[in-house]
Order: sequence, then structure tokens, then C-alpha cells
Amino acid sequence: MTRSLQAVAYRRPSVLESSAGGRRLGLETSQGATPAGAVDHPRFFAGFLTSPQQASAALLAVADVAAARYYQPQSRASLDPVVTGNGDRLRFESFSGCGGVYARLDVLEAGLDGGAIGHGTTNVDVNDPLREALSRIGVDDPLHLRVGPEELAVTTLDGPVVEKKVPLPDRWLRGFAEAQVIAAGFDLRAELDAGEAVRFLRSLPRGGRTGAAGPRWVVPSGRTLRPTTRAVPGAVCLPGPERLVTLQRVLRHATALRVYGPAVASGAAATAAAWEVVLPGMRLTLTLSPDAARGFSGEGGVLDALATDEAAADAELISVLLGWEPRIDIADLAADSGLTAQRVRAALVRLGTSGRVGYDTAEAAYFHRELPYDAERVERHNPRLRSARALVAGGAVALDGATGTVRAEDGHVHRVRDEAGVLSCSCLWWAKYRGGRGPCKHALAVRMVRRGASAGQGTVRNDGGTR
Repeated sequence: MTRSLQAVAYRRPSVLESSAGGRRLGLETSQGATPAGAVDHPRFFAGFLTSPQQASAALLAVADVAAARYYQPQSRASLDPVVTGNGDRLRFESFSGCGGVYARLDVLEAGLDGGAIGHGTTNVDVNDPLREALSRIGVDDPLHLRVGPEELAVTTLDGPVVEKKVPLPDRWLRGFAEAQVIAAGFDLRAELDAGEAVRFLRSLPRGGRTGAAGPRWVVPSGRTLRPTTRAVPGAVCLPGPERLVTLQRVLRHATALRVYGPAVASGAAATAAAWEVVLPGMRLTLTLSPDAARGFSGEGGVLDALATDEAAADAELISVLLGWEPRIDIADLAADSGLTAQRVRAALVRLGTSGRVGYDTAEAAYFHRELPYDAERVERHNPRLRSARALVAGGAVALDGATGTVRAEDGHVHRVRDEAGVLSCSCLWWAKYRGGRGPCKHALAVRMVRRGASAGQGTVRNDGGTR
């Protein structure tokens, strides 16, 4: 697995301190993106949390995911959570080390008191001493939150720093992109009140080898969720239910549990789903990949957007119009850019590959953030996309109406058919996944040729040659 090291530098460790007026939680920031450009240690908020104990538990849950490897646990992961200020809320995000669980805590305006909320994205330091201190927050403890350096230190940032070097595997980068594409296809499937939410989540297995029993399903039944052995209509997939164990931290504070997922037909394969615990002034969401042994990085939802030059150009235009909005309005972007809504959505998918947008299932809307990821790197390290470009460049694609043929590297000829806009293929990948993990390399190559894309060696003719 290709990886690099990302240097994350903080002015000092994040700390929870006691004072005459209560507790003071200082979350230290690293270099981040803001409306004014890159800032070494941006300051996003200074004020009180309206529900201190609940917020502390939810922040610990996000940190739990950042430190966890749910499949084949090895050494502890160490990617610090990301915080985004959207003007009316703070979002804390993390990804598990195994790439199969995405966590996000949205601290909404109702959960914050006494300070303006800034705009931008950066990492925050959540160290072990801080975790221990947060776990001891009492129900009546006032808690002042500061995200960024002390006010006096904003203009005096010289001096020693705390530096961490964290691994940044390519699959994590691709996972952030794929998770938001998948979540954009979710609908609200079930909602449980506080009592039923606690009963259901406490009934889930807590130990054992993650995913050993295969995918599970639950179906709405009255006010609760009932387990089922197969994907009956209306069912929601729950693969590796042990991966929801971190929600136990916030259960006693929950006011509701919402479950999001795609529409599932009988006999469907395992799918991803999002599990959202509603808290006072906050939402904590865990999105699970379709299999505990399968991270989000291989789902293939971004391949079509990466394969088209049109989406790349559109993404450049749309990126100029993003304004750290907590809800990106596609109709407004279409009007401002002159693009169709469909092209705006494709551009947002493209921007998601570099971490510039995420997706909020509760509000069914994209939001703006800026992660320190390189879209070209995500494209470069996507094997299906690389293979498709090589096939196009080698003149291996021939078109004949709604059908395309692709001569693979081993000499086999694969037939790609267009069925109501969905490309099927005669290859083993299609036979195994039936489009469930995105297009195969042959379908991608045919789509590239149809869009007039060529990769390096001349213009592709319909007879498969080049000129």
C-alpha cells in the first residue's frame, strides 16, 4: 500500500485545563486552509459548549475512529482528526486506519455559545492525556472551547512546535473521496427514538473478529429495527456491526438514531450505510463500508468523474465559487456557473477526490472543506483508471454503435454494452461485482473514447487504430 508521511505541527499539545470559571478545552490547530489562504495555526472558535459532557464524549468517538483499525488490527493508527469551520458549525472528521469507517461530528450552532465561528479546515491535536481528561468531564462542568491558538498567541507564532509525522496511505485519500460519493446516494431509511436507539445499539456484538459472520441486515419494524438474514425490501445492511461500538460513548446522551442507506432490492449485495446519533446541538455519524474487510478506497464511485476532461475543467470553475458553505446549493452553483446541475454534481465529485467537499446525509447536501490532498495523486494511484488510460492510449478500443470492444493486455477481447446508460462488460470483474464497485477498466476505456478522450498516443479511431 503506497503511503507518505504528513508532517503536522502544533504550537503546543491540546489540553484540558481547570480555571475559576470552569474547564477550558484548547484544541491546537496545524497549518490549514482559510478564506485568506494557508495559515499556520488558524483560529476557528472561542466560546462555550452548551452540552459539555455530550460534546466531550462525541469528540472522543471521532478520535476513537482515527486511532482504530477494525479489520486485522495491527499497530494503532495515528491520523489526527480534521476540523472545518463553516461559519455556523464546526465539523470534526476522521477515517479509520483500515479505511472502512468514516466518522463526523457536526457541532451545530445550537451546541456553541459565545463566539463567532470561523471558516477553514485544519488538523487538530487529540493526544492521549487529552483523551483521558475528556473522559472525566462531568455533567455540570462548564466547558469553554477554543479551536486554534490563544488570542495573544495568534500574532506571536514563533517558538517551539509539537510535530507529529503521520502516515498518509493512498487508500485513505481515496476513501474520503469515495465515502462522500456513496453517501450522496443515501436516503433516510429508519429513525429510532432515544430508548429504542439505546436498546438496539446495546444489542450489537462488541467483540470477536470483525466481519467474521459476514454481512448482516436490519429492517424497520414499528419503532425499532429487526434483524433479518437477507436483503429484503427496505432492509439496511449492517456489515461488521462491531464497528459501531464507538457509538457506545454517546448512547446515554442520544435523543434519536437515524439510519441512512441506498434503496435495497431483495437479493442485493452488501452495501454501505450511515448511522447517525442525534445529540443536543450535535450529530455524530459513522459511515460503514459494505464489508469490514473492504475499505472505501476500492468502491469506484469517483472513476467516471476522474475519467472525463469536462469534469476537470468544470471542477476548476466550481472551486472558485465555493465559499466555505455548510450547505452547497447545486441549483445556485448551476446558475452562477452556467453549467447544468448534472455537470455541477460531477464537478463536486471531482473536487471530492482532493478533499474539497464532503457530504452531509442529514441535510442531503454537500459542504465545503479543504483537506491537504492532491487530486492528481488520487488519480495517479487508482489502478483501474491507469489501466483504462493505457488501453485508450494503446488503441485497444473499438466502437460500434451502443457496443464497444476492448482488446485486453492478454489478448482477450471484451465486449462492452450500453444498457440505458449503464455499461456492462463480459469481463470477470463485471461478472463478480455487476457494477457494485464502479465500472471495470474496459467500460471506463470505452467511456473515455466516447467522450473523445485520448491518452497520449494520437486520436483513437472507431476501428481501434490510432492516427
